Amino acid sequence: MQVDAEDILEISAHFGKLEDPRSHINRKHLLGDVMVICVSAVLSGCDGPIAIGDWAQSKAAWLQEHLELPHGVPSHDTISRVLMALQPAAFQACFRAWIAALVQAKERAADALREGVRERTESPSAAAGPRHIAIDGKTLRRSHDRRHGLGPLHLVSAWAVEWGVSLGQLATEEKSNEITAIPQLLEQVELKGSVVTIDAAGCQKEIAATIVHGRGDYCLALKGNQGNLHAAVSKRIETWMADDFADVEVQTLEQQEPKRHGRVEHYTYHQFAAPRDLPGWSDWKKLQTIGVAIRLSTRGDQETYDVRYYLSSLPLDVKLFAKSVRGHWAIENTLHWCLDVTFREDDSRVRERNLTNNMAWLKRFAISLLKQVPDQRSVAMRRRVCGWNEHYLTQVLFGSTG
Repeated sequence: MQVDAEDILEISAHFGKLEDPRSHINRKHLLGDVMVICVSAVLSGCDGPIAIGDWAQSKAAWLQEHLELPHGVPSHDTISRVLMALQPAAFQACFRAWIAALVQAKERAADALREGVRERTESPSAAAGPRHIAIDGKTLRRSHDRRHGLGPLHLVSAWAVEWGVSLGQLATEEKSNEITAIPQLLEQVELKGSVVTIDAAGCQKEIAATIVHGRGDYCLALKGNQGNLHAAVSKRIETWMADDFADVEVQTLEQQEPKRHGRVEHYTYHQFAAPRDLPGWSDWKKLQTIGVAIRLSTRGDQETYDVRYYLSSLPLDVKLFAKSVRGHWAIENTLHWCLDVTFREDDSRVRERNLTNNMAWLKRFAISLLKQVPDQRSVAMRRRVCGWNEHYLTQVLFGSTG
């Protein structure tokens, strides 16, 4: 893939509205140049400013072909100062046009595929389903700074499940602050026509109302933090199950996954219309259904059960309910696992808050780009090849910007 200066400038344009926090005195390096270097370096395997600076020096000839670099390649100290000075909210905002282009390209491809299916089968069942956005938190375990009384940084992320794209993140100092962070994160994301799934920490009336106000639907895990409601839903469903659903309308779906690592997992989903006599029913905006997901895991002679209850504004459609529940685990199994194993995020000892937050976002954005590459390599291998081969790096960068 051939790349020219106009291609690089297209990426630099995404950062055009980003206010440069540096003093104009002795400002030698263009902010757009520094941002392109940071994105490219993280794609290529770099996990911090020192590695980014070393990568930039080793790729100086290639970078000088495509960037302005009026004073040469910036040092790792310059890169570190820039990433510490940038406010995370403004930094993420400049990626939104890039992310929007990424999602729109994927949606156009999916629409074209569905249209082709309809033409071949003459079936209306190939219509598009709602987009799935999973919200979940992750603690950067080694980002604590005891000398300054700072615990590890906790990040709440929004993940577009179908496309493998990180839509945004928000940092909190404590995991318990997720309840206040989630509504702020939802305001940054286009919710219209989406199903938003959140674990039990986000099962709050105000969060449900925010999603509905954004013209989306919610499917929220229900646990003990909603004590009376959780007890009422679990008791009601257990009673219905004991009577073999004789007195209630239910939709049921059973699925079994192929055997993996010596373990067989069987899933059963039951979905019901939400009874109006549930505690606080009227306080939950657009509450339509409740459900239960039961996972039976078998390894040899040992069996383990996991039972989870849900509140939802979704209609009675157990296939959509099951897809939403299973899809939510993608943020843990895809995004968080990749951050821990491929990007070694939990090993990072970066403590400065802006730098930690901005590096975390660069890693999430890099995963989003790497997951769009249409080859058979793993994300880890794609990242290695980006570091080895500039032509492959440009495929990841520009193949995703369309």
